[in-house]
Amino acid sequence: MPPPPKKAPTKGAKQILVENEATISFYRNMAGASGLFYNSVMFGIYHDEVRSWLMFMNVFVLVIYLGSYQLMRYISRPTYSELGHLIDPGLDLNMEGGMGEHIKDIVILTAIAHITAVMSNYFWLLLFLIPARAFWLIWKNLLAPWFFQEAPEDTEQDEKKRKKIERRMRRHQ
Repeated sequence: MPPPPKKAPTKGAKQILVENEATISFYRNMAGASGLFYNSVMFGIYHDEVRSWLMFMNVFVLVIYLGSYQLMRYISRPTYSELGHLIDPGLDLNMEGGMGEHIKDIVILTAIAHITAVMSNYFWLLLFLIPARAFWLIWKNLLAPWFFQEAPEDTEQDEKKRKKIERRMRRHQ
């Protein structure tokens, strides 16, 4: 006989709060390190190769980093009572399949594109994976179920109503 299924362990509010703070600081440091690396190499070694579009891409990536950081801070913002007790730790950024996971993926992909763009400017094209992934998620979770849902099946009550309406129509003819 197989063992009974165990309940998935849940996290406490304080644990979620501590893990969210650690996650935010880790991804902030990742963004900062990749930006520092790119700017040190490009402006230190290849300063004569820097063009205006490269500076635009650098600023664009900075906006992505800042937006992701602010979004992570916003959705994981804890709520405290008047006495200072933790009421709600905010959204768990480390929850599998949650909003935090998608934001972290954006930061990781942006950091990879930022660092690898030192080798070739074609790596900036990796940033097109962000809207492609967003479209895929919208399609999979919202649009496809809506477009391809099956028509509701007739229930007994619907069939009875239909027969009743048919009888009324025959009487009035």
